[in-house]
Amino acid sequence: MKQDMIVILDLGSTRNPELAREIRDLGVYSEIYPHDITVDELKALENVKGVVLNGGENRVVDGAPVDIDADLYGCGLPMMAVDHPGAKCELVYDALPEKEALKSFVFDTCKAEANWNMKNFIEDQVELIRRQVGEKKVLLALSGGVDSSVVAALLLKAIGSQLVCVHVNHGLMRKGESESVIEVFKNQLNANLVYVDATDRFLGKLEGVADPEQKRKIIGAEFIRVFEEEARKLDGIEFLGQGTIYPDIIESGTKTAKMVKSHHNVGGLPEDLQFELVEPLKQLFKDEVRACGIELGLPGGMVYRQPFPGPGLGVRCLGAITRDRLEAVREADAILREEFERAGLDKKVWQYFTVVPDFKSVGVKNNARCFEYPVIIRAVNTVDAMTATIEQLDWPVLLKITDRIMNEVANVNRVCYDLSPKPTATIEWE
Repeated sequence: MKQDMIVILDLGSTRNPELAREIRDLGVYSEIYPHDITVDELKALENVKGVVLNGGENRVVDGAPVDIDADLYGCGLPMMAVDHPGAKCELVYDALPEKEALKSFVFDTCKAEANWNMKNFIEDQVELIRRQVGEKKVLLALSGGVDSSVVAALLLKAIGSQLVCVHVNHGLMRKGESESVIEVFKNQLNANLVYVDATDRFLGKLEGVADPEQKRKIIGAEFIRVFEEEARKLDGIEFLGQGTIYPDIIESGTKTAKMVKSHHNVGGLPEDLQFELVEPLKQLFKDEVRACGIELGLPGGMVYRQPFPGPGLGVRCLGAITRDRLEAVREADAILREEFERAGLDKKVWQYFTVVPDFKSVGVKNNARCFEYPVIIRAVNTVDAMTATIEQLDWPVLLKITDRIMNEVANVNRVCYDLSPKPTATIEWE
């Protein structure tokens, strides 16, 4: 790696991502590692200039406070401790230091250079990908979302025709999504694209499954099985490309930090995985992924498109998935996206979508009692997907969306607007 790095050791702080972001904003790369990293493991990392011990509310595990290996204090690297009593460091803070103090530690104490940028990152990743893959082929899960699109561009730059893109329609896509993927990547970008319609297969596996963690794991595992089957039809496939990004890894939990939720591409991978993973974006936050896409020359409309979770509508059709609710959330989502675009909100709001829960409420349609589902609208703004605020929509826009959903979507008699920020809520409902 060409970039200098500051290592953050996770001693239970919920603000590790915030600290990593602040250091990266200074132009210096930063990564989060478990508190029990060994001296040899730390020394094996490239270009480490300093270490931050970041303690917090999750520091107690199994009734006892966790600490680093005592030998790390003698590793020869500058160290700073935050809210970590008893740390044997020259710099100890009770809370995250102000920007100037952090800047002084990074540049004056650690002597790090501000060489963290997308150009250097891409050069590093191209070299690492070529070294990892060699002459073999990579099978890429191409959903058409921001993450997988940027991975595709990066892999094409690194290995060209050795990349085979596979788009799996699991029946949990948004309206028109698969058709759009085929048009852009196969017809416009001339990518080597394989299309697989596995709708019945996925919905069959998910039938009766209500637990969101189990749904994610089923979807993740079934994706792998589909890719394995496609790989057997090809020669030389030994690698699986994924659009895993840093929040996926952080939110799936570490030894010290509590898990928020597992991600299908992190917690859902089977133990008998037949591929070696290629995940060149796994240390980037969402806004950095977009910056990477722009640096790679992808069109802005693709880079800044609406985020969409890997499990798709499977985590927006709450509880056990049924085809009527799945269709309701798909049609309601299409209406929401149409009206946001008309109102110019598609360029203002980071993520917006609909959710259909697995319960009904009483209503009135055609002068008769009905018992149907509610649709919940969610619209949030965020920089890095770790925190999020609610978009305050104009009343006429909400009324128009509500009117269309109730008149055009079957089996729906209510529309609600979710006002919950992250935290305490997450961006998705499951």
